[in-house]
Amino acid sequence: MLRFGTVSYNIYANFTNYGSALQTWALHQAINSIGKDKWQAVLVDYCPAILKDKDPLNPFGNLWDKDEESRQMCELSLPAIQVNYKKFQEFYRNRFTRTERKYTAKNFNNIVANESIDGFVCGSDTIFCIDEFGFDDGYYANYSCMKYGYTVAYAASFGDSHFKENDYNTLDQRIKNFKAIGLREQTMIPYISKQTDIPVQRVLDPTLLLPVKVYDDKLTVPRIVKEKYLLYYSRRYNPEMEKYVEKLAHKHHWKIVEISLRAVNARKHQMFYEAGVEEFLSLVKYAEFVVTNSYHGMIFSIQYKRPFAIFSREQCDTKNRELLQLLDLSNRLNPYTRDVAEVPVDYEKVHSIIESEREVSLGFLKKELEGC
Repeated sequence: MLRFGTVSYNIYANFTNYGSALQTWALHQAINSIGKDKWQAVLVDYCPAILKDKDPLNPFGNLWDKDEESRQMCELSLPAIQVNYKKFQEFYRNRFTRTERKYTAKNFNNIVANESIDGFVCGSDTIFCIDEFGFDDGYYANYSCMKYGYTVAYAASFGDSHFKENDYNTLDQRIKNFKAIGLREQTMIPYISKQTDIPVQRVLDPTLLLPVKVYDDKLTVPRIVKEKYLLYYSRRYNPEMEKYVEKLAHKHHWKIVEISLRAVNARKHQMFYEAGVEEFLSLVKYAEFVVTNSYHGMIFSIQYKRPFAIFSREQCDTKNRELLQLLDLSNRLNPYTRDVAEVPVDYEKVHSIIESEREVSLGFLKKELEGC
């Protein structure tokens, strides 16, 4: 049986991240499902150099917002951050076949011998975003064992990268390390296709490769909050989004369950930053409405057929807009003055599109793996 090591942004992060955990888990489920007894996904315990000094349990230096209020909110949330971190570590430990060792630039080329790895899948997430990670050798398959072995990318994303002229020279060299590239967004496909003769295609984020029943059967826990509630999942504080949440919940008589570092809201909302991955899925599944600025908060609202609104966030606009356009849901973006809770979503149509795209994306992933 072939062993494919997946290399992505997950175990090591500035803050724990439901999307990074779930896209990795979903990719493993997809690889193992289509491979049956031919191949197996292995989570590479990989820490890029840019993340080696990041400590999720001491996150003050990782905050996007540098104002004193944001720092105070983070400090007040430290007990929840610690609980959340422990749950994520358990998720990565218990839900995956994982490499025995941790890998960095110093020892990555030993991985083939140490772990019996036959090939690599780089992705998903914004691993190609040079604003976040630069041209990381693991994400861009630039270690010798990846360059001269068998490596593909699945649902890798450039995010909203800002390329300078010299960056394109490096990019042109790095994409030669891959045997095939599946990109999560359309934006860079014309350029990448022009620079290489390998297969290049837009594919779905891994979390959309699985029908929702897989999450229910393997991950989702029973309902947590008994009252009717609006789930407010904020990856970065947006005062206008918060005003929208307050207004909507008041109008529809919903309790507000909030996943964010905005500890000041504990007086009026049920704060749930300590939610683990499984609890996060449950909170989405049973919500009356979801308001978020998270790409994967949006995706799981769609998976669970929940009405939702999504707001802009730095480095998220491209991926949000493209997916919303694909699913004909663009009216859910930035509804500041509109009550989209009263605008129904035709989820029969939406999931019909997803099923069609899923078939194409799984077909591309299967061909990528069969190339080994």
